[in-house]
Amino acid sequence: MNRKLAVLAGAVVLASAAGVSARSRRASREAERVPYEVIGTVGGAELRRYPTTLAAETVAPSTREAFGRLFRYIAGANKAGAKIEMTAPVATGGEEIAMTAPVETDADGDGVRMAFFLPAEYDYETAPRPSDPAVQLVERPARTLAVLSFSWWATDARTARKQQALLDTLADADVSVAGEPFLMQYDAPWTPPFLRTNEVAVEIRRRKSA
Repeated sequence: MNRKLAVLAGAVVLASAAGVSARSRRASREAERVPYEVIGTVGGAELRRYPTTLAAETVAPSTREAFGRLFRYIAGANKAGAKIEMTAPVATGGEEIAMTAPVETDADGDGVRMAFFLPAEYDYETAPRPSDPAVQLVERPARTLAVLSFSWWATDARTARKQQALLDTLADADVSVAGEPFLMQYDAPWTPPFLRTNEVAVEIRRRKSA
């Protein structure tokens, strides 16, 4: 390859990467996110107060199978036939429904538990009912989470290290946890690893001294 061709090829690669990055940033901006209030920090972790939320949830033998079930639900496998995109609203049957970030994943005794959160405009009564009995609508009560953010691919090993770091930070600060840590992911599948936002979180118990 001569110098001119090499430069041209490099420019094409850079342009493609820039296009993917721009699309990823647009998707992140368009996606509705579960609201929360930052109430403090512990070490490098944020303490967040989340309101009551509604999620489509499933437990499956693998992350792939869990994601597939929930994706089919938002793709129209529900009794309203409503189609829901991950990063932008679409109009279907007179309804406009947006998918809300993050996607929440944790280990369960029977496999992998995964949840897609629904927009705040829906409650338990008005959300589209899943057609698959393995997918359930679950109303999550308000909770306080300790959250540690990280980038790149959320591999099992990297996630486990971040979860342990979060637990160690909370233990050092004498903060009590309720339950096991879990993973939250915000980005579309095509997002480059250096632009990805991942978080590990765990519910905490807050106590007021006498």
